[in-house]
Amino acid sequence: MKVVRFHAPGDVRIEDAPEPTPGPSDVKIRVRACSTCGTDVKISRFGHHHIAPPRVMGHEIAGEITEVGADVTGWRPGDRVQVIAAIPCGTCAECRRGRMTVCPNQVSMGYHFDGGFAEYAVVPHNVLAVDGLNRIPEGLSFAEASVAEPLACVLNGQNLAGVGEGDDVVVVGSGPIGCLHVRLARSRGAARVFLVDLNRERLDLAANLVQPDAAICGAETDVVDAVLKLTEGRGADVVITATAAGAAQEQAVQMTARQGRISFFGGLPKDKPVISLDSNLVHYRELTIVGANGSSPEHNKEALRLIANGSVPVADLITHRLPLDRTLDAFGIVARGEAIKVTIEP
Repeated sequence: MKVVRFHAPGDVRIEDAPEPTPGPSDVKIRVRACSTCGTDVKISRFGHHHIAPPRVMGHEIAGEITEVGADVTGWRPGDRVQVIAAIPCGTCAECRRGRMTVCPNQVSMGYHFDGGFAEYAVVPHNVLAVDGLNRIPEGLSFAEASVAEPLACVLNGQNLAGVGEGDDVVVVGSGPIGCLHVRLARSRGAARVFLVDLNRERLDLAANLVQPDAAICGAETDVVDAVLKLTEGRGADVVITATAAGAAQEQAVQMTARQGRISFFGGLPKDKPVISLDSNLVHYRELTIVGANGSSPEHNKEALRLIANGSVPVADLITHRLPLDRTLDAFGIVARGEAIKVTIEP
């Protein structure tokens, strides 16, 4: 079979590999869709401390079961499935408290296990042990199901930030995650959702699809001033920074309403993780700042339901569908911001 393997930073190859064989507690799938994200681009360029090469990349996976290990029950060949990416251990103190997103023993598809940029993949027993293999609802495409993984992360972030009925929400970053934040906020009853980006072309591409109440280009206007004007001077109830920019986090504190919530959704570069924070704004406005890190198996199940029932449509966000042998082209498209979501269909 063909696979996309990471060998070293700047060295990702499309090459032949033998089809994998599942163990007695594993499941083998024919990968039908594996969506790309900015993390794949970063891995291809810089590697990752959890990846010991060579490693098949890809973590937003959907496919069809072709083989079931002898000890596996409840699954059979032909079942259509979506696979979690982040795999908690299920047994540590955090997992037992229901905090699976911050499991210190977490492992991941495409990092510790071979991922979905391949014709076939093995879903390891670790996934099955935490109920992380999900049936794709009838009528939902494999490509749409593969977007459940990033939507699960967005769902976790909005749960932590308490996005709800009547909120004015600002989403900073108009990539696929930002678009999903806009759609999810609307489904949760947000009054208005504003989308912000520095890149005018990327902002326009996203805004044409997700139709925010206002699209604010940070390269052309003062974002804080624009948000304050749009909210009659009070600021936004929730600000979500879906971008790896410290400046966005600093601005978020300035444009959040009293008792508002801020989600530091996008992590910052490892060499520049420190920001300047006006602590008095947090103090006197009684602001809440929360982080967001990945998703749990339960978030993945809920994300699939939201996509399937139409609450969060994703089909139109998949702007490019490419075969496996064009995966490196897909990384370039993502890096240049020319797409919302690029899905590989092996």
